[in-house]
Amino acid sequence: MNPKRGRTGRRRKKKVLGTSTGNPSHERQYVRLMRWMKERGFRDKRLRTAHFPDTGRGLMSAQRLQPGEIIISLPESCLLTTDTVLSSYLGKYIRGWRPPVSPLLALCTFLVLERYLGAQSPWQPYLDVLPRAYDCPVYWEADTVNFLPDPVKQKAMKQRRTVQELFSSARPFFRSLNPLFPDIVEEILTYEALRWAWCTVNTRTVYKKHAQRECFTAEPDVYALAPYLDLLNHSAGVQVEAAFNEKSRCYEIRTMVQYKKFQQVFICYGHHDNQRLLLEYGFTAANNPHQSVYVTKDTILQFVSINDKQLQKKWSLLKENGFLENLTFGRDGPSWRLLTACRLLCLGADELYEMCFVFNHHTCWKKVLLGSFVSESNDRTSMELVRKICLHCRRPGCGRGYWISSQKSEKSADPHLVLVEALRREESEILTSSADVLQKEDAI
Repeated sequence: MNPKRGRTGRRRKKKVLGTSTGNPSHERQYVRLMRWMKERGFRDKRLRTAHFPDTGRGLMSAQRLQPGEIIISLPESCLLTTDTVLSSYLGKYIRGWRPPVSPLLALCTFLVLERYLGAQSPWQPYLDVLPRAYDCPVYWEADTVNFLPDPVKQKAMKQRRTVQELFSSARPFFRSLNPLFPDIVEEILTYEALRWAWCTVNTRTVYKKHAQRECFTAEPDVYALAPYLDLLNHSAGVQVEAAFNEKSRCYEIRTMVQYKKFQQVFICYGHHDNQRLLLEYGFTAANNPHQSVYVTKDTILQFVSINDKQLQKKWSLLKENGFLENLTFGRDGPSWRLLTACRLLCLGADELYEMCFVFNHHTCWKKVLLGSFVSESNDRTSMELVRKICLHCRRPGCGRGYWISSQKSEKSADPHLVLVEALRREESEILTSSADVLQKEDAI
């Protein structure tokens, strides 16, 4: 027998191509999923489920894929949307409820009830491959959330409040469904169940716009759960085109990069930093080119003179012009927005409203926001402010750059501490790189 043929040869080839360590395509739940999708018109054989050492479950190419080629075409009949919900047993309850429920709540309620129905649900083959829990901060212990850097911690706490408030506000609607599940509806539609459904929608839907309907709130109805397609993992370096094709009535993804046979196929969830990926999807990406360290207003205020009588006005100008969001340090130094905010805060009392006739009669603060030079003293003091902020963020005492090894040993069962540590380690590296950039600029 030719040693390059047969199962052994195929295993060696896959190892050389550096991808899959296991093929879950033959696992019972995936066999059922593919059979179910085939019954709904799905015929694509270009991708195959697999397990990868770095990303876990995903999809690999079953053949060579070329740039511009459609890698998946999912029929509308496979998509789970609010149309699905309205055509189900929930439809009359949603249409008759006032005030209207949101499209998000409609989808979440349907997911929970269909999961409860089990084998009676026509969506069971899809529901069986969904995660039983998620790694988004809404699933975390409160103590673990407190270890996050301040900016992302505030957003994580807001996420947790959002889900809790959604559950509280939805309870009267849930009780209206009692005729469907007499005496047990509140045992089915619990906070834990809604949290699972909320994360399912938040992490796994694709964009598919629906017309506004009176039975829903004015919140955009753009969610579509896409079985099988949602197994594609994220990579910041890939380019794809993804949209619902109105002619073919399929959701299609077209790759802009080439794949060899047996390589993992990726999509890009968006140009997100790791804070956003952690909040929205429950993971961080290694070597993320979009990663940065956020600076809060409270951090900046520690280094701005409280004797500045114009300070309140300066903050108002920054807020009115959108310069209090996304103030960051990156590997290449402070962001332009952070530098600009610091330059405005460092304007002297005589400079803030001074007319700059050489610049279209703009006052100096407008000139700063437009990115123009004001004075050498302003550049000098603003750069000093930026250096102080960077130094402060690098100190262990401010909540960055320290490790949580002791907490990991005490709470070894908490896998989310690993995510926190990875985020903090990367922040420390970014701040060190930014400090080096600032030092070099100071030497010039």
